[in-house]
Amino acid sequence: MKLLMFCSTSIRVLGVLVLAMLSFGAIANAETPEINVIPKPQSISIGRGTFSLGRKTKILAMSEATRRFALMLNAFLQANYGFELKVTDKPQKANVIQFAVMIDEFNDDGYSLNVSAKTLQISGRESGVFYGLQTLFQMLPPNIAKEIKIPSLEIRDYPRFPYRGMHLDVSRHFMPVEFVKKYIDLMAQYKFNYFHWHLTDDQGWRIEIKKYPRLTEIGSTRPESQLGAYTKTFRGDGVPVSGFYTQEQIKDVVAYAKARYITVIPEIEMPGHSSAALAAYPELSCKPAQSYHVQMTWGIFKEVYCPTDTTFKFLEDVLSEVIDLFPDSPYIHIGGDEVLKDMWKDSPEVASLMEREHLKDEHEVQSYFVRRMEKFINSKGKRIIGWDEILEGGLAPNAIVMSWRGSKGAIEAARAGHDVIMSPNDYAYFDYRQGDAKTEPIGQSTFLPLEKVYSFDPVPKELSSDEAKHVLGGQGNVWTEYMKTPEQVEYMVFPRMLAMAEDLWSTPENKNYTDFRRRLDAQFPRLDKQGVKYRKPE
Repeated sequence: MKLLMFCSTSIRVLGVLVLAMLSFGAIANAETPEINVIPKPQSISIGRGTFSLGRKTKILAMSEATRRFALMLNAFLQANYGFELKVTDKPQKANVIQFAVMIDEFNDDGYSLNVSAKTLQISGRESGVFYGLQTLFQMLPPNIAKEIKIPSLEIRDYPRFPYRGMHLDVSRHFMPVEFVKKYIDLMAQYKFNYFHWHLTDDQGWRIEIKKYPRLTEIGSTRPESQLGAYTKTFRGDGVPVSGFYTQEQIKDVVAYAKARYITVIPEIEMPGHSSAALAAYPELSCKPAQSYHVQMTWGIFKEVYCPTDTTFKFLEDVLSEVIDLFPDSPYIHIGGDEVLKDMWKDSPEVASLMEREHLKDEHEVQSYFVRRMEKFINSKGKRIIGWDEILEGGLAPNAIVMSWRGSKGAIEAARAGHDVIMSPNDYAYFDYRQGDAKTEPIGQSTFLPLEKVYSFDPVPKELSSDEAKHVLGGQGNVWTEYMKTPEQVEYMVFPRMLAMAEDLWSTPENKNYTDFRRRLDAQFPRLDKQGVKYRKPE
Protein backbone atom coordinates (compact mmCIF):
# COMPACT_ATOMS: atom_id res chain seq x y z
CA MET A 1 0.00 0.00 0.00
CA LYS A 2 2.81 2.40 0.92
CA LEU A 3 4.62 1.39 -2.25
CA LEU A 4 1.50 2.12 -4.29
CA MET A 5 1.11 5.54 -2.63
CA PHE A 6 4.78 6.30 -3.31
CA CYS A 7 4.40 5.42 -6.97
CA SER A 8 1.20 7.44 -7.29
CA THR A 9 2.82 10.46 -5.66
CA SER A 10 5.93 10.08 -7.83
CA ILE A 11 3.81 9.94 -10.95
CA ARG A 12 1.96 13.12 -9.90
CA VAL A 13 5.26 14.92 -9.22
CA LEU A 14 6.72 13.67 -12.46
CA GLY A 15 3.63 14.88 -14.30
CA VAL A 16 3.98 18.32 -12.78
CA LEU A 17 7.65 18.41 -13.78
CA VAL A 18 6.87 17.32 -17.34
CA LEU A 19 4.14 19.96 -17.65
CA ALA A 20 6.52 22.59 -16.33
CA MET A 21 9.19 21.52 -18.79
CA LEU A 22 6.71 21.57 -21.65
CA SER A 23 5.45 24.98 -20.62
CA PHE A 24 8.99 26.33 -20.44
CA GLY A 25 9.74 24.82 -23.84
CA ALA A 26 6.64 26.44 -25.27
CA ILE A 27 7.74 29.80 -23.84
CA ALA A 28 11.28 29.34 -25.08
CA ASN A 29 10.26 28.48 -28.62
CA ALA A 30 7.15 30.61 -29.12
CA GLU A 31 7.33 33.87 -31.02
CA THR A 32 5.57 36.34 -28.79
CA PRO A 33 3.44 39.13 -30.27
CA GLU A 34 6.12 41.77 -29.72
CA ILE A 35 8.73 39.91 -31.78
CA ASN A 36 7.34 41.05 -35.12
CA VAL A 37 10.53 40.91 -37.17
CA ILE A 38 10.62 40.69 -40.99
CA PRO A 39 12.28 38.67 -42.38
CA LYS A 40 11.58 36.04 -39.77
CA PRO A 41 14.71 34.97 -37.86
CA GLN A 42 15.80 31.36 -38.04
CA SER A 43 15.33 30.81 -34.30
CA ILE A 44 14.01 32.79 -31.35
CA SER A 45 14.16 31.57 -27.75
CA ILE A 46 12.28 33.66 -25.19
CA GLY A 47 13.61 33.83 -21.63
CA ARG A 48 12.37 35.47 -18.45
CA GLY A 49 12.60 39.13 -17.57
CA THR A 50 13.34 42.21 -19.65
CA PHE A 51 16.16 44.58 -20.51
CA SER A 52 15.38 48.24 -19.83
CA LEU A 53 16.72 50.58 -22.49
CA GLY A 54 16.68 54.17 -21.28
CA ARG A 55 18.77 57.30 -21.03
CA LYS A 56 21.11 55.73 -18.45
CA THR A 57 21.92 52.74 -20.63
CA LYS A 58 25.47 52.77 -22.01
CA ILE A 59 26.95 51.39 -25.22
CA LEU A 60 30.21 49.50 -24.92
CA ALA A 61 32.29 50.02 -28.07
CA MET A 62 35.95 49.08 -28.07
CA SER A 63 36.89 49.11 -31.77
CA GLU A 64 36.38 51.25 -34.86
CA ALA A 65 33.71 48.89 -36.20
CA THR A 66 31.75 48.74 -32.95
CA ARG A 67 31.93 52.54 -32.62
CA ARG A 68 30.29 52.79 -36.06
CA PHE A 69 27.48 50.56 -34.85
CA ALA A 70 27.16 52.70 -31.72
CA LEU A 71 26.71 55.74 -33.96
CA MET A 72 24.00 53.91 -35.94
CA LEU A 73 22.15 52.96 -32.77
CA ASN A 74 22.36 56.48 -31.39
CA ALA A 75 21.18 57.97 -34.68
CA PHE A 76 18.15 55.67 -34.58
CA LEU A 77 17.38 56.48 -30.94
CA GLN A 78 17.72 60.21 -31.51
CA ALA A 79 15.50 60.17 -34.59
CA ASN A 80 12.79 58.03 -33.02
CA TYR A 81 12.91 58.75 -29.28
CA GLY A 82 14.82 61.99 -28.88
CA PHE A 83 17.79 60.75 -26.84
CA GLU A 84 21.23 59.21 -27.30
CA LEU A 85 23.25 56.87 -25.12
CA LYS A 86 26.72 57.41 -23.72
CA VAL A 87 29.40 55.40 -25.51
CA THR A 88 32.21 53.97 -23.42
CA ASP A 89 35.19 51.65 -23.89
CA LYS A 90 35.13 50.53 -20.24
CA PRO A 91 33.36 47.23 -19.45
CA GLN A 92 30.05 47.61 -17.62
CA LYS A 93 28.38 45.22 -15.19
CA ALA A 94 24.79 46.02 -16.15
CA ASN A 95 22.47 48.16 -18.28
CA VAL A 96 24.81 47.94 -21.25
CA ILE A 97 24.49 47.33 -24.98
CA GLN A 98 27.53 45.83 -26.62
CA PHE A 99 28.62 44.70 -30.07
CA ALA A 100 31.01 41.83 -30.78
CA VAL A 101 32.52 41.60 -34.25
CA MET A 102 33.53 37.94 -34.60
CA ILE A 103 35.00 36.38 -37.74
CA ASP A 104 35.10 32.66 -37.01
CA GLU A 105 31.72 31.83 -35.50
CA PHE A 106 29.39 33.31 -38.14
CA ASN A 107 28.88 33.32 -41.88
CA ASP A 108 29.02 36.69 -43.63
CA ASP A 109 25.51 37.87 -42.74
CA GLY A 110 24.66 35.72 -39.72
CA TYR A 111 24.31 37.15 -36.22
CA SER A 112 23.12 36.47 -32.71
CA LEU A 113 21.11 38.84 -30.56
CA ASN A 114 21.21 37.98 -26.84
CA VAL A 115 19.13 39.92 -24.34
CA SER A 116 19.15 39.47 -20.57
CA ALA A 117 18.09 41.71 -17.71
CA LYS A 118 21.60 43.21 -17.56
CA THR A 119 22.97 43.20 -21.11
CA LEU A 120 21.99 43.32 -24.75
CA GLN A 121 24.65 41.95 -27.10
CA ILE A 122 24.74 41.64 -30.90
CA SER A 123 27.46 39.38 -32.30
CA GLY A 124 28.53 38.48 -35.82
CA ARG A 125 30.75 39.60 -38.64
CA GLU A 126 30.35 43.27 -39.52
CA SER A 127 27.44 42.72 -41.91
CA GLY A 128 25.87 40.32 -39.39
CA VAL A 129 26.05 42.88 -36.57
CA PHE A 130 24.42 45.38 -38.93
CA TYR A 131 21.55 42.97 -39.60
CA GLY A 132 21.27 42.28 -35.90
CA LEU A 133 20.79 46.02 -35.42
CA GLN A 134 17.97 45.99 -37.99
CA THR A 135 16.30 43.23 -36.01
CA LEU A 136 16.67 45.25 -32.81
CA PHE A 137 15.22 48.36 -34.47
CA GLN A 138 12.13 46.39 -35.50
CA MET A 139 11.70 45.14 -31.94
CA LEU A 140 11.57 48.69 -30.55
CA PRO A 141 8.24 50.53 -30.38
CA PRO A 142 7.57 53.03 -33.20
CA ASN A 143 6.33 55.66 -30.73
CA ILE A 144 8.38 57.82 -28.36
CA ALA A 145 9.10 56.19 -25.01
CA LYS A 146 11.24 57.24 -22.03
CA GLU A 147 12.17 53.66 -21.26
CA ILE A 148 11.87 50.67 -23.57
CA LYS A 149 11.39 47.14 -22.28
CA ILE A 150 12.97 44.44 -24.43
CA PRO A 151 12.16 40.81 -23.57
CA SER A 152 15.01 38.51 -22.61
CA LEU A 153 15.69 36.29 -25.58
CA GLU A 154 18.24 34.71 -27.84
CA ILE A 155 18.01 35.08 -31.62
CA ARG A 156 20.26 33.03 -33.89
CA ASP A 157 19.84 34.15 -37.46
CA TYR A 158 21.39 33.86 -40.90
CA PRO A 159 20.16 34.21 -44.49
CA ARG A 160 19.17 31.37 -46.78
CA PHE A 161 20.76 33.07 -49.82
CA PRO A 162 23.85 35.26 -50.31
CA TYR A 163 22.12 37.38 -52.99
CA ARG A 164 19.06 39.28 -51.80
CA GLY A 165 18.25 41.99 -54.29
CA MET A 166 15.88 44.77 -55.22
CA HIS A 167 15.84 46.41 -58.65
CA LEU A 168 14.83 49.94 -59.64
CA ASP A 169 14.29 51.18 -63.19
CA VAL A 170 15.10 54.88 -63.42
CA SER A 171 15.17 54.97 -67.22
CA ARG A 172 11.44 55.02 -67.92
CA HIS A 173 10.97 57.63 -65.18
CA PHE A 174 13.89 59.33 -63.48
CA MET A 175 13.99 59.14 -59.69
CA PRO A 176 15.85 61.79 -57.64
CA VAL A 177 18.91 60.90 -55.56
CA GLU A 178 17.01 61.57 -52.33
CA PHE A 179 14.50 58.86 -53.18
CA VAL A 180 17.18 56.41 -54.31
CA LYS A 181 18.77 56.80 -50.86
CA LYS A 182 15.42 56.30 -49.14
CA TYR A 183 14.91 53.14 -51.23
CA ILE A 184 18.33 51.90 -50.10
CA ASP A 185 17.49 52.65 -46.45
CA LEU A 186 14.30 50.60 -46.73
CA MET A 187 16.18 47.76 -48.42
CA ALA A 188 18.71 47.69 -45.57
CA GLN A 189 15.90 47.71 -43.02
CA TYR A 190 14.69 44.37 -44.40
CA LYS A 191 18.16 42.87 -44.95
CA PHE A 192 18.52 43.14 -48.73
CA ASN A 193 22.16 43.39 -49.82
CA TYR A 194 22.14 44.08 -53.60
CA PHE A 195 20.64 47.12 -55.34
CA HIS A 196 20.23 46.54 -59.09
CA TRP A 197 20.16 50.03 -60.65
CA HIS A 198 18.68 49.98 -64.17
CA LEU A 199 20.34 53.08 -65.63
CA THR A 200 19.86 52.90 -69.41
CA ASP A 201 17.05 51.91 -71.75
CA ASP A 202 15.09 53.06 -74.80
CA GLN A 203 13.34 55.80 -72.81
CA GLY A 204 16.38 57.44 -71.21
CA TRP A 205 20.11 57.28 -70.49
CA ARG A 206 20.60 58.22 -66.83
CA ILE A 207 24.35 58.02 -66.08
CA GLU A 208 26.96 60.62 -66.98
CA ILE A 209 29.75 59.29 -69.22
CA LYS A 210 32.53 61.85 -69.56
CA LYS A 211 33.85 60.55 -72.89
CA TYR A 212 30.42 60.60 -74.53
CA PRO A 213 28.55 63.68 -73.26
CA ARG A 214 25.73 63.42 -75.82
CA LEU A 215 24.48 60.32 -73.99
CA THR A 216 23.03 62.61 -71.34
CA GLU A 217 22.74 65.81 -73.41
CA ILE A 218 20.43 64.03 -75.86
CA GLY A 219 19.71 60.59 -74.44
CA SER A 220 18.39 61.67 -71.04
CA THR A 221 15.42 63.67 -72.32
CA ARG A 222 12.17 62.88 -74.10
CA PRO A 223 9.38 65.38 -74.87
CA GLU A 224 6.54 63.28 -73.47
CA SER A 225 5.36 59.77 -72.62
CA GLN A 226 2.54 57.42 -73.51
CA LEU A 227 -0.73 58.69 -72.06
CA GLY A 228 -2.56 56.11 -69.97
CA ALA A 229 -2.31 52.40 -70.60
CA TYR A 230 -0.22 51.18 -73.51
CA THR A 231 -1.90 51.01 -76.93
CA LYS A 232 -0.43 50.61 -80.40
CA THR A 233 -1.80 54.04 -81.25
CA PHE A 234 0.43 56.55 -79.50
CA ARG A 235 -1.13 59.36 -77.50
CA GLY A 236 1.25 61.67 -75.68
CA ASP A 237 0.76 63.20 -72.25
CA GLY A 238 2.64 66.40 -73.11
CA VAL A 239 4.88 66.09 -70.03
CA PRO A 240 8.66 66.19 -70.71
CA VAL A 241 10.84 63.67 -68.86
CA SER A 242 14.52 64.30 -68.21
CA GLY A 243 17.24 63.71 -65.66
CA PHE A 244 20.49 61.88 -65.13
CA TYR A 245 22.97 61.21 -62.35
CA THR A 246 26.33 62.94 -62.41
CA GLN A 247 29.35 60.81 -61.65
CA GLU A 248 29.66 62.56 -58.30
CA GLN A 249 26.07 61.63 -57.47
CA ILE A 250 26.74 58.03 -58.50
CA LYS A 251 29.75 57.89 -56.19
CA ASP A 252 27.67 59.36 -53.37
CA VAL A 253 24.91 56.76 -53.78
CA VAL A 254 27.43 53.90 -53.97
CA ALA A 255 29.12 55.07 -50.75
CA TYR A 256 25.72 55.56 -49.07
CA ALA A 257 24.73 52.00 -49.95
CA LYS A 258 28.08 50.56 -48.88
CA ALA A 259 27.67 52.08 -45.42
CA ARG A 260 24.44 50.05 -45.20
CA TYR A 261 26.08 46.84 -46.44
CA ILE A 262 24.40 47.05 -49.85
CA THR A 263 26.29 46.55 -53.11
CA VAL A 264 25.06 48.58 -56.09
CA ILE A 265 25.00 46.72 -59.42
CA PRO A 266 24.74 48.99 -62.49
CA GLU A 267 22.86 47.84 -65.57
CA ILE A 268 23.94 49.17 -68.96
CA GLU A 269 21.63 47.62 -71.57
CA MET A 270 23.05 45.96 -74.70
CA PRO A 271 22.64 45.10 -77.51
CA GLY A 272 18.92 45.96 -77.41
CA HIS A 273 16.99 48.62 -75.52
CA SER A 274 19.49 51.12 -76.93
CA SER A 275 17.32 53.79 -78.58
CA ALA A 276 18.50 56.55 -76.24
CA ALA A 277 22.16 55.79 -77.00
CA LEU A 278 21.51 55.64 -80.75
CA ALA A 279 19.68 58.97 -80.62
CA ALA A 280 22.92 60.44 -79.29
CA TYR A 281 25.34 58.42 -81.45
CA PRO A 282 23.56 57.01 -84.56
CA GLU A 283 26.88 55.70 -85.92
CA LEU A 284 26.55 52.85 -83.41
CA SER A 285 23.63 51.38 -85.40
CA CYS A 286 23.67 49.26 -88.54
CA LYS A 287 21.82 52.09 -90.31
CA PRO A 288 23.63 55.28 -89.25
CA ALA A 289 21.80 57.46 -91.79
CA GLN A 290 18.49 56.70 -90.12
CA SER A 291 16.98 59.12 -87.61
CA TYR A 292 16.76 57.93 -83.99
CA HIS A 293 15.01 59.34 -80.95
CA VAL A 294 14.51 58.60 -77.25
CA GLN A 295 11.37 56.46 -77.14
CA MET A 296 8.20 57.97 -75.71
CA THR A 297 6.21 54.78 -75.35
CA TRP A 298 6.81 51.31 -73.93
CA GLY A 299 7.57 47.93 -75.41
CA ILE A 300 10.34 46.47 -77.57
CA PHE A 301 12.02 48.35 -80.41
CA LYS A 302 14.07 47.41 -83.47
CA GLU A 303 16.80 49.92 -82.63
CA VAL A 304 19.82 47.89 -81.46
CA TYR A 305 23.57 48.31 -81.44
CA CYS A 306 25.40 47.07 -84.53
CA PRO A 307 28.13 44.53 -83.63
CA THR A 308 31.01 46.52 -85.15
CA ASP A 309 34.41 47.50 -83.81
CA THR A 310 33.10 51.07 -83.44
CA THR A 311 30.30 49.86 -81.18
CA PHE A 312 32.54 47.61 -79.11
CA LYS A 313 35.05 50.44 -78.62
CA PHE A 314 32.19 52.71 -77.48
CA LEU A 315 30.83 50.13 -75.02
CA GLU A 316 34.28 49.36 -73.63
CA ASP A 317 34.84 53.07 -73.03
CA VAL A 318 31.45 53.40 -71.35
CA LEU A 319 31.96 50.33 -69.17
CA SER A 320 35.46 51.47 -68.17
CA GLU A 321 33.93 54.59 -66.64
CA VAL A 322 31.04 52.61 -65.13
CA ILE A 323 33.35 50.06 -63.54
CA ASP A 324 35.40 52.85 -61.95
CA LEU A 325 32.19 54.30 -60.47
CA PHE A 326 31.11 50.96 -58.95
CA PRO A 327 34.38 49.58 -57.57
CA ASP A 328 32.79 47.28 -54.97
CA SER A 329 30.36 45.52 -57.26
CA PRO A 330 31.60 42.11 -58.41
CA TYR A 331 29.01 42.26 -61.20
CA ILE A 332 28.08 44.39 -64.20
CA HIS A 333 24.59 43.78 -65.58
CA ILE A 334 24.50 44.04 -69.37
CA GLY A 335 20.80 43.37 -69.97
CA GLY A 336 20.71 41.27 -73.12
CA ASP A 337 16.92 40.90 -73.15
CA GLU A 338 14.29 41.42 -75.85
CA VAL A 339 16.74 41.94 -78.72
CA LEU A 340 14.90 42.32 -82.02
CA LYS A 341 17.30 41.36 -84.78
CA ASP A 342 15.62 42.99 -87.80
CA MET A 343 18.39 45.54 -88.29
CA TRP A 344 20.98 42.76 -88.26
CA LYS A 345 19.28 40.61 -90.90
CA ASP A 346 20.01 42.89 -93.85
CA SER A 347 23.25 44.42 -92.53
CA PRO A 348 26.45 43.90 -94.57
CA GLU A 349 28.49 44.36 -91.36
CA VAL A 350 26.58 41.57 -89.63
CA ALA A 351 26.81 39.30 -92.69
CA SER A 352 30.58 39.82 -92.75
CA LEU A 353 30.81 39.10 -89.02
CA MET A 354 28.79 35.88 -89.37
CA GLU A 355 31.05 34.67 -92.15
CA ARG A 356 34.24 35.62 -90.33
CA GLU A 357 33.21 34.10 -86.99
CA HIS A 358 31.26 31.13 -88.43
CA LEU A 359 27.97 32.18 -86.86
CA LYS A 360 24.94 30.37 -88.24
CA ASP A 361 22.18 32.84 -87.29
CA GLU A 362 21.38 36.11 -85.51
CA HIS A 363 21.00 34.33 -82.17
CA GLU A 364 24.65 33.36 -82.40
CA VAL A 365 25.45 36.97 -83.33
CA GLN A 366 23.90 38.00 -80.02
CA SER A 367 25.90 35.32 -78.22
CA TYR A 368 29.07 36.62 -79.92
CA PHE A 369 28.18 40.14 -78.79
CA VAL A 370 27.68 39.05 -75.18
CA ARG A 371 30.80 36.88 -75.12
CA ARG A 372 32.95 39.70 -76.46
CA MET A 373 31.66 42.12 -73.83
CA GLU A 374 32.05 39.47 -71.13
CA LYS A 375 35.71 39.00 -72.04
CA PHE A 376 36.30 42.73 -71.60
CA ILE A 377 34.37 42.88 -68.32
CA ASN A 378 36.19 39.82 -66.98
CA SER A 379 39.49 41.55 -67.81
CA LYS A 380 38.42 44.28 -65.37
CA GLY A 381 37.88 41.73 -62.59
CA LYS A 382 34.08 41.65 -62.88
CA ARG A 383 31.46 39.07 -63.88
CA ILE A 384 28.50 39.79 -66.10
CA ILE A 385 24.86 39.28 -65.26
CA GLY A 386 22.34 39.09 -68.08
CA TRP A 387 18.63 38.41 -68.42
CA ASP A 388 17.85 34.85 -69.48
CA GLU A 389 17.83 35.72 -73.21
CA ILE A 390 21.64 35.59 -73.09
CA LEU A 391 21.20 31.81 -73.19
CA GLU A 392 20.08 32.09 -76.82
CA GLY A 393 22.84 31.15 -79.23
CA GLY A 394 25.09 29.85 -76.46
CA LEU A 395 25.89 31.22 -73.01
CA ALA A 396 29.05 33.21 -72.27
CA PRO A 397 31.50 31.15 -70.18
CA ASN A 398 31.34 32.98 -66.82
CA ALA A 399 27.95 34.67 -67.12
CA ILE A 400 25.32 34.72 -64.39
CA VAL A 401 21.78 34.31 -65.67
CA MET A 402 19.02 36.44 -64.15
CA SER A 403 15.90 34.43 -64.92
CA TRP A 404 12.83 36.60 -65.50
CA ARG A 405 10.67 34.61 -67.94
CA GLY A 406 9.67 32.08 -65.31
CA SER A 407 12.26 29.55 -64.14
CA LYS A 408 13.08 27.79 -67.43
CA GLY A 409 16.21 29.86 -68.07
CA ALA A 410 17.44 29.28 -64.52
CA ILE A 411 16.98 25.53 -64.80
CA GLU A 412 18.86 25.41 -68.10
CA ALA A 413 21.69 27.58 -66.79
CA ALA A 414 22.05 25.76 -63.46
CA ARG A 415 22.15 22.38 -65.18
CA ALA A 416 24.95 23.74 -67.39
CA GLY A 417 26.89 24.76 -64.28
CA HIS A 418 26.13 28.50 -64.35
CA ASP A 419 25.09 30.60 -61.38
CA VAL A 420 21.58 32.04 -61.50
CA ILE A 421 19.56 34.77 -59.80
CA MET A 422 15.82 34.20 -59.67
CA SER A 423 13.54 37.06 -60.63
CA PRO A 424 10.57 35.41 -62.38
CA ASN A 425 7.94 37.86 -63.53
CA ASP A 426 5.08 35.75 -62.15
CA TYR A 427 6.40 36.27 -58.58
CA ALA A 428 8.85 39.17 -58.63
CA TYR A 429 7.54 41.95 -60.90
CA PHE A 430 6.22 44.68 -58.65
CA ASP A 431 4.88 46.74 -61.53
CA TYR A 432 2.09 44.17 -61.79
CA ARG A 433 -1.16 45.26 -60.16
CA GLN A 434 -1.98 44.28 -56.57
CA GLY A 435 -5.76 44.39 -56.68
CA ASP A 436 -8.83 44.95 -58.83
CA ALA A 437 -7.91 46.73 -62.07
CA LYS A 438 -10.98 48.96 -61.61
CA THR A 439 -9.53 50.51 -58.45
CA GLU A 440 -5.77 50.14 -58.90
CA PRO A 441 -3.60 52.72 -60.71
CA ILE A 442 -3.25 52.38 -64.48
CA GLY A 443 -0.49 49.95 -65.28
CA GLN A 444 0.26 46.36 -66.14
CA SER A 445 -2.75 44.06 -66.39
CA THR A 446 -1.15 41.04 -64.69
CA PHE A 447 -2.28 40.43 -61.10
CA LEU A 448 0.38 39.71 -58.48
CA PRO A 449 -1.03 39.75 -54.93
CA LEU A 450 1.04 39.81 -51.76
CA GLU A 451 0.28 36.19 -50.90
CA LYS A 452 1.64 34.95 -54.22
CA VAL A 453 4.87 36.94 -53.75
CA TYR A 454 5.19 35.33 -50.33
CA SER A 455 4.80 31.85 -51.85
CA PHE A 456 7.90 32.34 -54.02
CA ASP A 457 10.65 29.74 -53.58
CA PRO A 458 13.80 30.81 -55.46
CA VAL A 459 14.97 27.21 -55.94
CA PRO A 460 13.09 25.53 -58.81
CA LYS A 461 11.84 22.13 -57.72
CA GLU A 462 13.22 20.61 -60.94
CA LEU A 463 16.83 21.13 -59.79
CA SER A 464 18.84 18.49 -57.96
CA SER A 465 20.55 19.43 -54.70
CA ASP A 466 23.87 19.94 -56.53
CA GLU A 467 22.24 22.02 -59.27
CA ALA A 468 20.39 24.10 -56.66
CA LYS A 469 23.75 25.29 -55.31
CA HIS A 470 23.98 27.52 -58.39
CA VAL A 471 20.97 29.55 -57.21
CA LEU A 472 22.59 32.59 -55.61
CA GLY A 473 19.26 34.07 -54.54
CA GLY A 474 16.65 36.34 -56.07
CA GLN A 475 15.27 39.84 -56.33
CA GLY A 476 12.15 41.91 -56.82
CA ASN A 477 11.95 44.05 -59.96
CA VAL A 478 10.43 47.51 -60.29
CA TRP A 479 9.82 48.71 -63.85
CA THR A 480 8.58 52.31 -63.89
CA GLU A 481 6.64 52.76 -67.14
CA TYR A 482 3.58 53.65 -65.06
CA MET A 483 5.36 55.08 -62.01
CA LYS A 484 6.18 58.75 -62.50
CA THR A 485 6.88 59.65 -58.88
CA PRO A 486 8.59 58.14 -55.83
CA GLU A 487 5.20 57.88 -54.13
CA GLN A 488 3.90 55.71 -56.97
CA VAL A 489 6.98 53.47 -56.72
CA GLU A 490 6.43 53.04 -52.98
CA TYR A 491 2.76 52.16 -53.49
CA MET A 492 3.68 49.40 -55.93
CA VAL A 493 6.66 48.07 -53.94
CA PHE A 494 5.31 48.06 -50.38
CA PRO A 495 4.45 45.76 -48.75
CA ARG A 496 5.37 43.21 -51.45
CA MET A 497 9.05 43.98 -50.89
CA LEU A 498 8.71 42.65 -47.33
CA ALA A 499 7.34 39.37 -48.63
CA MET A 500 10.31 39.09 -50.99
CA ALA A 501 12.67 39.87 -48.09
CA GLU A 502 11.36 36.83 -46.22
CA ASP A 503 11.45 34.66 -49.36
CA LEU A 504 15.18 35.33 -49.69
CA TRP A 505 16.20 35.24 -46.01
CA SER A 506 14.04 32.67 -44.23
CA THR A 507 13.90 28.95 -44.92
CA PRO A 508 10.69 27.48 -46.43
CA GLU A 509 9.90 25.48 -43.29
CA ASN A 510 10.13 28.69 -41.25
CA LYS A 511 7.58 30.56 -43.37
CA ASN A 512 3.86 30.89 -42.69
CA TYR A 513 1.67 33.44 -44.46
CA THR A 514 -0.76 33.92 -41.57
CA ASP A 515 2.12 34.58 -39.21
CA PHE A 516 3.73 36.89 -41.79
CA ARG A 517 0.54 38.96 -42.03
CA ARG A 518 0.50 39.32 -38.23
CA ARG A 519 4.09 40.57 -38.24
CA LEU A 520 3.41 42.74 -41.29
CA ASP A 521 0.64 44.62 -39.48
CA ALA A 522 3.21 45.64 -36.86
CA GLN A 523 5.42 47.12 -39.60
CA PHE A 524 2.87 49.63 -40.85
CA PRO A 525 3.23 52.17 -38.00
CA ARG A 526 6.99 52.33 -38.66
CA LEU A 527 6.45 52.71 -42.41
CA ASP A 528 3.93 55.47 -41.63
CA LYS A 529 6.55 57.24 -39.55
CA GLN A 530 9.05 56.88 -42.40
CA GLY A 531 6.61 58.44 -44.85
CA VAL A 532 6.29 55.33 -47.02
CA LYS A 533 3.19 55.40 -49.25
CA TYR A 534 2.44 51.68 -49.07
CA ARG A 535 -0.68 49.85 -50.19
CA LYS A 536 -2.55 48.31 -47.26
CA PRO A 537 -3.39 44.72 -48.24
CA GLU A 538 -6.94 43.45 -47.95
